Amino acid sequence: TEGHGHQHHDAHLHHPARRLVAHRLPLLLLHLLLADTDLLLLLKLLAVVRLEELVEVEDASSSSVDVRARHRPPARRRVPRGAARPRGGGGSRRGDEVRRTQQTEFSFQANGWGAAIADKLARKCDVVNRGLSGYNSRWAKLLLPRLIDVTKSADNNNNIAAVTVFFGANDCALQDKNPLQHIPLEEYSENLRVITGLLASAGVPADRVIFITPPPLHEPAWEKECILKGYPLNRLNSTAGQYAEACVQVAGQCGAAALDLWTLMQKDGQDYTVYLSDGLHLSPKGNQFVALHLWELLESRVADLPFILPYWGDVDAENPESSLLGDQ
Repeated sequence: TEGHGHQHHDAHLHHPARRLVAHRLPLLLLHLLLADTDLLLLLKLLAVVRLEELVEVEDASSSSVDVRARHRPPARRRVPRGAARPRGGGGSRRGDEVRRTQQTEFSFQANGWGAAIADKLARKCDVVNRGLSGYNSRWAKLLLPRLIDVTKSADNNNNIAAVTVFFGANDCALQDKNPLQHIPLEEYSENLRVITGLLASAGVPADRVIFITPPPLHEPAWEKECILKGYPLNRLNSTAGQYAEACVQVAGQCGAAALDLWTLMQKDGQDYTVYLSDGLHLSPKGNQFVALHLWELLESRVADLPFILPYWGDVDAENPESSLLGDQ
């Protein structure tokens, strides 16, 4: 992971001649984060699979996990020479790509919360990031069966530590200002229930699901971003709060855990704007905040997982097969 990597790596996981994927691809951590308004990166899907029963495959399908190179940085978008660049008041604007690096799809970049979680799970779990920009809970509900093969995953129950479902920041877009991404509150709640049911059919019980609410919205900062892009303010913090409350309610009804970012980031009147880069998206401090509080919920779920393969100093140099392959 970028920014959180270890200096020592298992050589067999990086062998150039083979591609390793987790057998049966059990999902451990599934992030569906919708936190972008301009169709950038909103649906975030993060799968974490146990690093055990690794098998060699000739061709990894779209649902497979490439352990060797699973997180590629986004391609840079070039601005044509001579094209006008957007300008912010009082300073230069670095562009949407910088914003995007703070979202879940790119949370494995330096200082990202996905990288922090992956670092904590090194040698225990394989953390795989999947993202689809601009998606809301309605679209994710339709696509989830394609992302999780329920017919083949139901027997992987014991390998699944947790699944997180992170929706709401797109769904809560105002209907009259952003009808493409807006999802009515009642449908949003129902979509979360359906997603929970789909996960259950794939062998993920509700007590292993963690719902994450949308973070708060700083309207003045986000309105500036909207104006720069040519449209009016399309979200309200109060509306985001309604979706956060609904998310927590669904979690309780389903027997799942909940990480209420909207409430925690505003607790005791603290300045929550430090957690946001532009009023909506997570800043570096926001990434740290998510990683810290998410780990509090994940830690007990992964505490008893063993490290895969022995420590290098414990390998029998004269007979490495006995140390590395003895349990096969």
